[in-house]
Amino acid sequence: MKPIIILLLFIYSISYSQQLKTNTANKFEVKKGTNIAHWLSQSGRRGKKRALFFTESDIAKIATMGFDHIRLPIDEEQMWDKNGKQYNDAFQLMINCINWCATYNLKVIVDLHILRSHHFNAAVKPLWTDKQEQEKFFNLWIQLSEKLKQFPTNLVAYELMNEAVADDNESWNQLIASAFSRLREIEPKRTIVIGSNQWQSVHTFNDLKVPPNDSNILLSFHFYEPFLLTHYHTNWTELKNYMGPVHYPGVILTEKEFNKLPEKVKTVVKKWVGKEFNKAHILKMWQQPIEKAKALGLPLYCGEFGIITQAPQNDRLKWYKDVVQLFKENNIGYANWNYNSDEFGLIDNKILNKELIQIISDRKQ
Repeated sequence: MKPIIILLLFIYSISYSQQLKTNTANKFEVKKGTNIAHWLSQSGRRGKKRALFFTESDIAKIATMGFDHIRLPIDEEQMWDKNGKQYNDAFQLMINCINWCATYNLKVIVDLHILRSHHFNAAVKPLWTDKQEQEKFFNLWIQLSEKLKQFPTNLVAYELMNEAVADDNESWNQLIASAFSRLREIEPKRTIVIGSNQWQSVHTFNDLKVPPNDSNILLSFHFYEPFLLTHYHTNWTELKNYMGPVHYPGVILTEKEFNKLPEKVKTVVKKWVGKEFNKAHILKMWQQPIEKAKALGLPLYCGEFGIITQAPQNDRLKWYKDVVQLFKENNIGYANWNYNSDEFGLIDNKILNKELIQIISDRKQ
């Protein structure tokens, strides 16, 4: 081979390698993270109390734990008043947080968590029936984009809405299509996170219509199964009075155990009797999102998963280990619910849950 050809091939290989590195560096990719709950979402804290609840030191701590991103839930009522005027202090906290993340090399998914027209557990959700509320939703994202488009696309991604709960899957698909097209007019390369209907359930993924021919999409599901374990004795669910047995892995509640329960709780837990849950069963439950992501050539992400703190500790930690291993084995990014709380938190009132942190961060201590 002539020397000039060898030289040209060498130059091309270097150029191509550098281009691959640049393309990878410019992509929004996440592997393991945590949700920053009860700060700009689902919290009554305001003013100084809100500002001090989550600070730059927390971002430094999250980076030290070994995470590569945060999911940042924000609520409409936290960011805008009822007349649609922005709360400057709340927006500044959001901007500050993203700047902290840039400093500590963490990526951010800004998640529009709760709307005044849509709460995932509300009986009435005007978002699905009122065109004005839908236009308002689109406008909220236009405003967010105006504030956030200053940040690189490999640093910040947008999650259209948390846990859509529409009466029919097509209503959510139509809302996705409209919101997506509005955002693409402004930001053609921003990664947009899209989940399935009915609380981002794995069971509705086949009905999710993903905007075509767009590689800057991250598909998202949430996972809190088996619910008898993940929401054990939670006071906001039908399990609030249940303090009986629960197991993982294996049969979650045996017939013998069920028969010994008080009659008042039997109706609530009857559906769990004899049901078996283990790593293989969980993977089987995830097949819809896994197969859709493969078919579309898009990355997959679990934006929420977790077990309430008061669940039996040994079973709880075994579940976390299995779920995190499955994320790794199937190349699924994830963020646990959540960073700081007395219910699901990695920390509780500044006390580290070291064993849980080690499992979720997938990092040897």
